[in-house]
Amino acid sequence: MKPIIGITSHVELDSKHTLANDYIQAVIKAGGIPVILPIGIDSDVKQLAEKFDGLVLSGGGDIDPTLFGEEPHPHLGSISPGRDSLEVLLIQEMLQRDKPILAICRGIQILNIAAGGDMYQDIYHQMETPLLQHAQKAARSHLSHYVKVEPNSLLARIAGQTEFKVNSFHHQAVRNVEHPLVISAVASDGVIEAIESVEHSFVVGVQWHPEPLSLNGDHISKRIFHKFVECCQNINER
Repeated sequence: MKPIIGITSHVELDSKHTLANDYIQAVIKAGGIPVILPIGIDSDVKQLAEKFDGLVLSGGGDIDPTLFGEEPHPHLGSISPGRDSLEVLLIQEMLQRDKPILAICRGIQILNIAAGGDMYQDIYHQMETPLLQHAQKAARSHLSHYVKVEPNSLLARIAGQTEFKVNSFHHQAVRNVEHPLVISAVASDGVIEAIESVEHSFVVGVQWHPEPLSLNGDHISKRIFHKFVECCQNINER
């Protein structure tokens, strides 16, 4: 039996749900069965968390800053409170059951918030150090900048190295990280690029987008999805 993996979707202002096919294909090619999740099912998260073997938190719009005690910054983009609430509840239920979570781009930020951390609403106006271009003007398959990975981290073991290039499409980023999450990779300008849990079998958040990279032959991105689905398979076989 293949593991069943929920994937959250982007929600536009008119409530239209969208999800890039790369997420779906990356999960399928790694051996999982993807199920796309809509908003408005908050009351069903316990049942969903029981049924799913893993969760992918996809990218998308910005996050409501009142979730971490701030009011909107002038450069905050479009938010979806319905998506925020669903994802926070799902994350907490999956963490409680020690089920795998792969959080991508926006996903790393909502993962961190659900675990008690916070984020920059706009790195270019809230970080004081000079920054790289984190919203690359190139194809999604292009590797834009380097990340440095903590040597003893799960991400380092998956990648098989402690420095590699990633793509980049964001203006928000993780700021303060709370236990059981720890920082596992940063860019050269100090922007947090990956976090992971030290108390769960597989909870990894990455600021970049490994899904198009994995479909274009990037071996590290493939390893991330394969390790995630492998851990989901272990849950499936319990």
